[in-house]
Amino acid sequence: MTEQVSTTPAAPTDRPDDPRAALTALRAEIAKAVVGQDAAVTGLVVALLCGGHVLLEGVPGVAKTLLVRTLSTALSLETKRIQFTPDLMPGDVTGSLVYDARTAEFSFQPGPVFTNLLLADEINRTPPKTQSSLLEAMEERQVTVDGEARPLPVPFLVAATQNPVEYEGTYPLPEAQLDRFLLKLILPLPDRDQEFQVLSRHAAGFDPRDLTAAGVRPVAGPADLAAARDRIAKLTVSPEVLAYIVDICRATRQSPSLSIGVSPRGATALLNTSRAWAWLAGRDYVTPDDVKALALPTLRHRIQLRAEAEMEGVTADSVIQAVLAQTPAPR
Repeated sequence: MTEQVSTTPAAPTDRPDDPRAALTALRAEIAKAVVGQDAAVTGLVVALLCGGHVLLEGVPGVAKTLLVRTLSTALSLETKRIQFTPDLMPGDVTGSLVYDARTAEFSFQPGPVFTNLLLADEINRTPPKTQSSLLEAMEERQVTVDGEARPLPVPFLVAATQNPVEYEGTYPLPEAQLDRFLLKLILPLPDRDQEFQVLSRHAAGFDPRDLTAAGVRPVAGPADLAAARDRIAKLTVSPEVLAYIVDICRATRQSPSLSIGVSPRGATALLNTSRAWAWLAGRDYVTPDDVKALALPTLRHRIQLRAEAEMEGVTADSVIQAVLAQTPAPR
């Protein structure tokens, strides 16, 4: 199913120093290397604006890794990649104490989690013990080793990928960790025209490992993200829109197709993503349409289907769409 987040809305550049202009320029910059996937680009920007993390789901070969690498280049952010495997240990993610024979002391060697954009590739291929090593980093923005808390860089975003069709040798993410992801974005296969563009670029010499040659350059940076977050925090959210978010989330808890509905943390996440979307659209207030636009990617991984509903072909997205259709929106 095609991702339901819309492409980045047109944003006015009412002031030369408006970070909105820089962040909306990301889409064109990323398009130099990645064909399509506009919804995923928008979702990653929303996550950065909210300080959240993203779960990217798609079959191999739909540019998940390339998308994150290109985003980091266009934002002047450091990025690192971890290939999750069954033998990966928690210390391989967070770092560990290493004995230095010259000083006869232990020193901390930071792991790949100490970066701005962490690409956790095929996160469901590693056991739960290693998956959980990311929990503190994702929630607390720090790593504790030998009783000492070590803060992570700012900004910090985990973009974890998983294959939706291959389950052999995988470890499904527990609900507690799924809930730590702000968004779950679905990267679909390209249509015929997009696939033709991909092949045309490669035929012309495009090298996905050389983004500089592709013309990708920084168009925004951490300062733009910080300024944007300050402005998003000032957006007005009416009591009616707050009540609408509450009603949507409470309706999932009453759905006969679900064994687990959206938690209050999920409702807070929907509020935050809706505010970021409204700001990108150039408004200083949130509308019900903003909530609807972000409901699927924000909530789809926070609910759990009953076994009988899953056997009947019900999906998380179809349940959320039904809830949106049945929940009256304020005017």
